[in-house]
Amino acid sequence: MSGEAIVRIRLPEQLPEPLSHYTDAVRAGDHIWISGMLGVDATGTLSDAGVGAQAEQVFRNLRAVLDHEGAGFDDVIKVVIYVLDIHDRAPVNEVRRRHFGPARPASTLIEVSALAVPGALIEIEAVVYAPR
Repeated sequence: MSGEAIVRIRLPEQLPEPLSHYTDAVRAGDHIWISGMLGVDATGTLSDAGVGAQAEQVFRNLRAVLDHEGAGFDDVIKVVIYVLDIHDRAPVNEVRRRHFGPARPASTLIEVSALAVPGALIEIEAVVYAPR
């Protein structure tokens, strides 16, 4: 990727303010790395309606980045999903199927002891291949 511009993507109208020193996504050439997204809306409100509702918001947040970059869920090549409870896999998979449709990215599901925002039950990061 030498010589290609690296573009940091920040969508303040659609996504909450970062919790730390990072950006929503980074594009380098034809690849986009989307930071871990929580089930938090643009106002910073976290859904308390369970993992399914949080997963829906996570996918809306991912969609905001994809739309901004002219990509779709079929361009996602890898996701890493972090959950507080591995038994939440079934409701998360329902949401995944709706958003990914027939696309099937490479995927890893990991149970963790905590996420950055108290009350968060799920976080998803993604890698996208989206030639300009």
